Amino acid sequence: MDDLVTDDKRRPDSADRRLMAVNEANWDARTPVHTASDFYGLADDAQALDPARWFAPYEWEDLGELAGRELVHLQCHLGTETLVLAGKGARATGLDLSGASVAAARELAARQESGPMAGTRYVQANVYDAVETLGEARFDVVYTGKGALCYLPDLDRWAAVVAGLLRPGGMLYLAEFHPLLNSFGPTPTAEAGTPLVLRHDYLAGRGAIRRDATYTYTDGPPVEGATESVEWMHGLGEVVTALTGAGLVIELLREDEELPFPRWPEMVRTESGRWRLPDSAPRIPLLFALRARRPAA
Repeated sequence: MDDLVTDDKRRPDSADRRLMAVNEANWDARTPVHTASDFYGLADDAQALDPARWFAPYEWEDLGELAGRELVHLQCHLGTETLVLAGKGARATGLDLSGASVAAARELAARQESGPMAGTRYVQANVYDAVETLGEARFDVVYTGKGALCYLPDLDRWAAVVAGLLRPGGMLYLAEFHPLLNSFGPTPTAEAGTPLVLRHDYLAGRGAIRRDATYTYTDGPPVEGATESVEWMHGLGEVVTALTGAGLVIELLREDEELPFPRWPEMVRTESGRWRLPDSAPRIPLLFALRARRPAA
């Protein structure tokens, strides 16, 4: 399988590198807003590292036993989920493009002076450079998602990286916002409030989408400095095809109507503590979870 993950297949071209550098600057600028936000709750470790805050119950079922397993969390941002995974016994490494995010993640990890979270490490790198950056390290589990794939220009290259990081028999677990969610936007009307309509592409094909936003998805003050970011649309079929093209075997694919936070004001909280659209709205997937495995031989 190593012939499927050559350097040429893993590394983006210089144009994509330049666009990803825009995102690196933007996430550096977002980080101080996020570290101070109630959304992440970093002032209280018990709140910030509550598993129910970041993970759906089925994720633990899908991941299985993590104790003693080598795990890498790609595009980890502030590293909260990385630490929660470590709390389940995984020997966890977080990797992120943003140096400011990695610094904040290391500060949070340093507060965990004992227990399974104490050994968690963080590395700054472009995800496409993860195999080279992490050297000889290979992992039982690659975890990623919840706002990760939209910042990647090429999923075939990403899938090759994932395959290159996995030991034979190792698994990828991806829990990601559904591309249908990213296609919807609210349109205010006097009669119907803010119904959701298709406003953005579901499928790839039109290249990079540039955004310029002063505020992020969290509470807090405006971003200072680099407010521009770049995203790419990826349909569910593209995700599956990229992974199977890298030699991974899809074992499980879920579509979920709940989110860990209210994306739109009309969303209602469920018994699980997560959020879904009200009963008056159609049932649509807002998040998906996928497990894929590198064959053992």
